[in-house]
Amino acid sequence: MNVLKPVSTIMTKQLVTVVEDATLKEVSDIFKEKNIHHIPVVRYKSIVGIVSRTDFDKFIHGKPHGTDKGDDLIRNTRLNTWKAKDIMTKGLAKIDSKEPIRTVLGIFKMNRFHALPIVDNDELVGIVTTLDIITALADEPIKLEDYETAKP
Repeated sequence: MNVLKPVSTIMTKQLVTVVEDATLKEVSDIFKEKNIHHIPVVRYKSIVGIVSRTDFDKFIHGKPHGTDKGDDLIRNTRLNTWKAKDIMTKGLAKIDSKEPIRTVLGIFKMNRFHALPIVDNDELVGIVTTLDIITALADEPIKLEDYETAKP
């Protein structure tokens, strides 16, 4: 992968987002249906936060799952009354789509993030995740000269 290419070459552009007042039931359904781990929370076209699957699960369960008979009641109450804005991470790091992939790698490494919103002119245009990086590396064609030099 050429780490000097713009992040726009590997970012996810077909975004799945929620509004601030989306219930956690809606968020849960998206996590299940789309098999994603980060959902940007938007106001119009601007990102105001992000809900990660990890943070969502910690909030919903609050303690090890199945340790109390009241767990289902607590879970259902949280799903139906709490909103995305109540648990989203705010004050996000975000970058421009023209920034090089190398910048994303540095941000991921330094902060141990797994997702980074891509914003151009205050508008959310994509998201890049560690899975996007892994996919780009895995899909990269192998050059014969690379194979030859890798032999013991």
